[in-house]
Parts: sequence; C-alpha cells; structure tokens
Amino acid sequence: MSQSCRLLCGFFMSCTGWICLIIATFTNDWVMTCSFGLQTCIKMDELHSKGLWAECVISPSLYHCAPLNQILSLPAYIQTSRALMVSASLLGLPAVLMGLLATPCVRLGDESDGTKRKRALFGGILTLIMSVCGLVSTVWFPIGAHQDEGLLSFGFSLYAGWVASALCFLGGAVLTCCSGEDDDPVQHPENRYYYSKQHGLSDSVQTTNSHAKSAHV
Repeated sequence: MSQSCRLLCGFFMSCTGWICLIIATFTNDWVMTCSFGLQTCIKMDELHSKGLWAECVISPSLYHCAPLNQILSLPAYIQTSRALMVSASLLGLPAVLMGLLATPCVRLGDESDGTKRKRALFGGILTLIMSVCGLVSTVWFPIGAHQDEGLLSFGFSLYAGWVASALCFLGGAVLTCCSGEDDDPVQHPENRYYYSKQHGLSDSVQTTNSHAKSAHV
C-alpha cells in the first residue's frame, strides 16, 4: 500500500471518528440506570436514560427528559466528561482540516512534500488527543453512573463514543506514521535526471580540462 493510500485511509478514519464523537457528545443515551430489574423499573417508571446534558425517564406511556443544568451540583464525572468530549469535538475541525490538506488530492500552490508531512503529523497528533479525550470520557462516565445510581446497560451514545475513540486512534496513528516517511526517489525521475545530468556535465568538464592540459604540454 502506497503512502497516498495510507494518508487517505487515515484521513477517512479520522473524519468518521470525529463525526461519531459529535454524535456521542450531543445525544443523551449514554447509560441506562435502574435500582431494580428491567421490568420492575419500567412498571415503576424508574428506568432512566442518562447522558452528558439530560436525564430521561422511560416508560411505556412517558418519555420525559430533564436537563442537567445545575453545573455546581453535578458529579465530577459528568462535568469532566462534558469538558473532554466538547474539547475533542472542537479539536476535530483543525485535525480533519490538516488531514485533508495532507492528502495527495489537495495541493496549495507549489508546496513541498515536507509541508504535507508536517500537516499530517500535526493532524495525527490532534486526532490522537481526540481519541484519548473520548476514551477517558466513555470509560469514566459509566463507572461514575454505576456508583451513583446502579448501571443497567449501555446506550448507543456510549457505543458511538467507543467507536469514535478507536477510529480516531487508528486514523491518528496512520497520519503520524505517514508523516515520517520520505517519498521514494523512483517516483521523482526529474530529480534523478537532474543529478545524473549534473554529474555527467562535471565529468565532461573534467575531461575537457585534462585534454587541454595534455595539448598544452
């Protein structure tokens, strides 16, 4: 697989991971909490779906969400998860932009391959930071919810966060690894021709000088 294909794969994984991070951040189906069994909680209207921004009550005849807007009274795991997920979502914009500009499909003016490698490195580092933020949030949140209310099951938002963290990690690793690779000189025949031509020119000049000295003697 060539470096161009690896850069494209890294970019698409990073972009998909960023989209999954945004979905996980702004949806509230992270965990299902209940102090009793599932059927008992549904009958007693005690089944709750909890996310970063709201807690919803789920029953056969009711679906009501209450926003978690009491910032000072919220547990530390909710506040920290909010901060990390929002930071990861914001970091995704420059990370995806750097990854896009590092691909061979986009070239700005007469930029060199070294500039593209620096962009790939910067985008890869940002994507890895996004992965760490998402992983910490999606691991700490269910642990904190279980300690507070009793965890019943995971929601699709939490699964989206895990998928996002994995994709961002893979995409960031690919972009970072590609940033350290030099292009194969075979792919640039003009450089090889330039050096060989210059070498041949120096040899011809040296030979001419030798003949001139011999004739002079």
